[in-house]
Amino acid sequence: MSRITRRSRLLAGGAIVGALSLALAACSSSSDDSGSTPKPANTSAVEDALAKGGSITVWAWEPTLKDVVPAFEKKYPNVKVNLVNAGTGNDQYTALQNAIKAGKGVPDVAQIEYYALPQFALGKSVADLSEFGAASLDGTFTPGPWNSVKQGNAIDGLPMDSGPMALFYNKKVFDKYKLTVPTTWDEYVADAQKLHAANPKAYITNDTGDAGFTTSMIWQAGGKPYTVDGTNVKIDFTNDAGTQKFASTWQKLLDGKLVAPVSSWSDEWYKGLGDGTIATLAIGAWMPANLESGVPAAKGDWRVAPLPQWTAGEKASSENGGSSLAVTDASSNKALAYAFTKFATVDEGVQIRVDGGAFPATTATLKSQDFLSATSDYFGGQKINEVLAQSAEDVVTGWSYLPFQVYANSIFNDTVGKAYNGGTTLTDGLKAWQDKSVEYGNQQGFSVNK
Repeated sequence: MSRITRRSRLLAGGAIVGALSLALAACSSSSDDSGSTPKPANTSAVEDALAKGGSITVWAWEPTLKDVVPAFEKKYPNVKVNLVNAGTGNDQYTALQNAIKAGKGVPDVAQIEYYALPQFALGKSVADLSEFGAASLDGTFTPGPWNSVKQGNAIDGLPMDSGPMALFYNKKVFDKYKLTVPTTWDEYVADAQKLHAANPKAYITNDTGDAGFTTSMIWQAGGKPYTVDGTNVKIDFTNDAGTQKFASTWQKLLDGKLVAPVSSWSDEWYKGLGDGTIATLAIGAWMPANLESGVPAAKGDWRVAPLPQWTAGEKASSENGGSSLAVTDASSNKALAYAFTKFATVDEGVQIRVDGGAFPATTATLKSQDFLSATSDYFGGQKINEVLAQSAEDVVTGWSYLPFQVYANSIFNDTVGKAYNGGTTLTDGLKAWQDKSVEYGNQQGFSVNK
């Protein structure tokens, strides 16, 4: 997956308010059908649409789709796909919401990250794909991505990729300083202390505060700070056990000044990954391509290991990034849009994208011997997919995002982010994040913590 999954850009306040206003208007004008009986699958409509042909527009920034489009058009020569990069992440969401509000220019298919999908689903801006037989795909995808696109009986999109987390570590650095690859987060802290003591310019990792990383770590720790039932929402970082595990452990790193105060994706970050002063990354499975392209001089230095565990002997992981392809409710050709979406996420498009460097969400691909046995020269000949595929199986179930997660992430640096420069503690910062998110949700018409 591209680096966009780890970069939380700020969505304009007006666009967020507009999005949530539309969402709540939709909920108030029609009953919530998330728990209703699913519609009968109209698979013949997809076949008829493909035979008839036509044109659809796809908004996506993910680069491997550029190779999927010509393959789809070759298989279905009566179909024309217009692939448009309307911006990355929140830039696209702003444009998409503006088009929905204006009632024109809405694409047929849109790439929407898992954390942002609930916002569009609540506003009835995306189609329920169970109408076209998507429910039969249960088991096709790994649990984390599949659960992220489902809301009750509704299927709001199809998983395009996934980001199960792993520990990427610089073996050259670990060997030099005689560090043991950590299996628990306590061992990770000990490695951080040993490394920084031996070389004050070297750090176990970097971190200046990132909402996506924080929620992924809480997720791996078994945390469930968000509970969502339609417009009824509960947010509780204070009493959530997983949250407290993360906060207490990561606070030790911050107090000891054991993490590099370097922002991810910056030039300084790439330099640190290359020269060994940033020794590890706990990050999604889409990271290898970014290391290969961004830090080519470190070829052979890096390896991949399972995430350290919060309790010794456990096998728990979480997702960090990843996107769905969703069919918009405004599309005038939903059946054809679904056909392309399925081609890209389930059928021939999956291998095309994997060949281009994407990390799949399909269980068949993750279990295939060709995928698992592939070696990586960059990672010293290691079969890294074995580690990453196992992580996908070990993702903790039951995680939920807020229906206004885009807004919540945008205020992370104003709350939790202060802990990274000594302005507060992680525990207090998370409480401030909770309070501001509760306040905002209630202002927008949700019933939060009531």
